[in-house]
Amino acid sequence: MNPEPKSRQPKFARLRSRALVAVQGPDRLAFLQGLLTQDVETLGEGEVRYGALLTPQGRLLFELFLTGRADAVLIDLPAAQRDALVQRLSLYRLRAKVEVEAVDGAVFALWDAAGAGPGWAPDPRLEALGWRATGAEPPPAPGAVEAGEDEYDRRRIALGVADTAYDRLPENTYPVEANLDLLNGVDFKKGCFVGQEPTSRMKRRGQVRTRLAPLAVEGPAPAPGAEVLAGPLRAGEVVGGGEGCALALLRLDRAADGGLSIDGRPVKAAFPPWLAPELEKLGG
Repeated sequence: MNPEPKSRQPKFARLRSRALVAVQGPDRLAFLQGLLTQDVETLGEGEVRYGALLTPQGRLLFELFLTGRADAVLIDLPAAQRDALVQRLSLYRLRAKVEVEAVDGAVFALWDAAGAGPGWAPDPRLEALGWRATGAEPPPAPGAVEAGEDEYDRRRIALGVADTAYDRLPENTYPVEANLDLLNGVDFKKGCFVGQEPTSRMKRRGQVRTRLAPLAVEGPAPAPGAEVLAGPLRAGEVVGGGEGCALALLRLDRAADGGLSIDGRPVKAAFPPWLAPELEKLGG
């Protein structure tokens, strides 16, 4: 479950699982500001921010990245959800002077690089995830070699970070359960957004018992939906994974004590450092 490769060779990958939507027009910032969990009005040109569009009940609907452009906000999200996002934003548009359309372009990730040049922006979730870029071709990254998206995906899982392009989160998942509040995906000071009240209420409670966390497994990852047990008690459910690792929605208070298994196979929670404060709140 160590996300660090044996070699520190910088690597980049095209994230073919993701696609782009452009929101243009004079009202684009105010329009998105009232919908998304992230502050859009202060988004700088070339800057990347992480956020989501929720249901009115506060459930996670679309997990996405926002890139500032001179004349648009570029949204990077799972390709399978692009048409649904365009449709949803168009329903919210009403009289706002905005245009929402799917656009061509690719999404790239760069990691294990000491720095990144023009065209790359820091991944807003975790420093260890490196940088992101959008365009027809990846920006220059001296010394970096191309890797497969599967390698980037395994690194992400080992760091405990979800990607709804791959991971099968239950439809009733809250953004704080998916750790958006810990990964700079929710701005609680920005004002209203769709689903704000239940999201803020969960955060104010100070304890979130169920969160996404990585698991170390022997061999292939369990199938999404597989039950995680802590002794005889249900501790969670697998949402995704790869060889030697998995990602699961876990009851932290049960998973922290160890003794976990999936389909009779012993597994071990591999809590990342950034999740440690949440465990301390629960006495983990």
